[in-house]
Amino acid sequence: MGPMAVDVCVVGGGPAGLALGLVLARQGVEVVVVEQSGHFNRSFRGESVSPDAVFVLDRLGVLEKIKAEGALTTERMEITEAGRTVLRSEFRDYRYPHRYPLELPQPTLLGVLDAAASGFDTFTLLRKTSMVGLLRAGGAVTGVLVKGPDGEAEISAKVTVGADGRYSKVLEMSGLENTRIPLDRDVVWFKAPLPPSWDPETYRVRISGDRHGLFIPTYPDMVRVGFNIPKGGLKQLRAQGIGALHAKIDELAPELSELVRAKVTSYSDTSMLDIFTTIVPRWSRPGLVVIGDAAHTLSPVLGQGVNHALIDAVTLAPMLAKAVRRPDHRAATTEATAEFQRLREPEVRRSRALQLRQERMFTFGSKAGVFLRTSLYRAMNASPFLQRRVLSDAYFRLQKRENSGR
Repeated sequence: MGPMAVDVCVVGGGPAGLALGLVLARQGVEVVVVEQSGHFNRSFRGESVSPDAVFVLDRLGVLEKIKAEGALTTERMEITEAGRTVLRSEFRDYRYPHRYPLELPQPTLLGVLDAAASGFDTFTLLRKTSMVGLLRAGGAVTGVLVKGPDGEAEISAKVTVGADGRYSKVLEMSGLENTRIPLDRDVVWFKAPLPPSWDPETYRVRISGDRHGLFIPTYPDMVRVGFNIPKGGLKQLRAQGIGALHAKIDELAPELSELVRAKVTSYSDTSMLDIFTTIVPRWSRPGLVVIGDAAHTLSPVLGQGVNHALIDAVTLAPMLAKAVRRPDHRAATTEATAEFQRLREPEVRRSRALQLRQERMFTFGSKAGVFLRTSLYRAMNASPFLQRRVLSDAYFRLQKRENSGR
């Protein structure tokens, strides 16, 4: 591969990067997406798509294709504490154009976005290619140095976008200040067959004291399970053998016990997610901006990562498309990326605060803490107004804003 010169270079071919590439290509912007993997098979990642993200996918014109390739509709959320249901929310009760979350394999989402973007001559996806450095001149980032199957090459760009996720190399190399804040837990993920007694439309949260698990039906007939362990506790859990994991499932979801024992026979059948949030005070510098998890890593609670990644992409794209066409594109892109953060940061901050409150509630283990948590969930369950207020903040902020603007 020889040197390239484009308007926008996007590092990271996940939901944010490919959605950004698609919108830019549609507007005639020369864009290249650099992706280190040679495939889209990313297990245990980003399979929950919130209603606002579904709304974005519809706006992008790819929703029907995604559904045709395979997805599950989540119709309700159910929280159970010590074997008793304390909160049950039906998404049909929310009057928005797209009210139901979707569960879909991330390869489906990425494949459809790539196929749509690849229909434009202005879009290029470089697979098996890693960013190994940033190009700089005159105090600005001017592109990236990449390494692919044919060796190293330079990609010059009017603006470089870091969409490379929670362990972003772009953020690391950019010099942008950032603080990683570890939360009190990590999550062990695995998949098992959906129990015959469970419907595939219900997102389940099971809680027992300071232990909890997420049980998410996953296309076509599996359930994705995530249960909490103390921060850094994986080594200790593994030392107890696979039986320790089975015992946690026995406690939280006995319906899964036999299925998990048959499916998950060693820790190699699991994946561990380090739970942290990242604070990046400034998302951009001249010639560079970070988006999605690279700019604001969130926890897996309420499926907000993919949601904010997609909204970041469709918010930033038209701003960059306009800026890179201006004769003073360097000043214009600097102004556009600052405005992008001004628009998006309050929404991210609200989601982070909601997640952190929920994370703290999950860790309550004392009698007083459990009583408080149970009382709060039951109050929400008894009050449709309170339930709508809390969950609308998590799932419907974009659609609510769109409706109010009409």
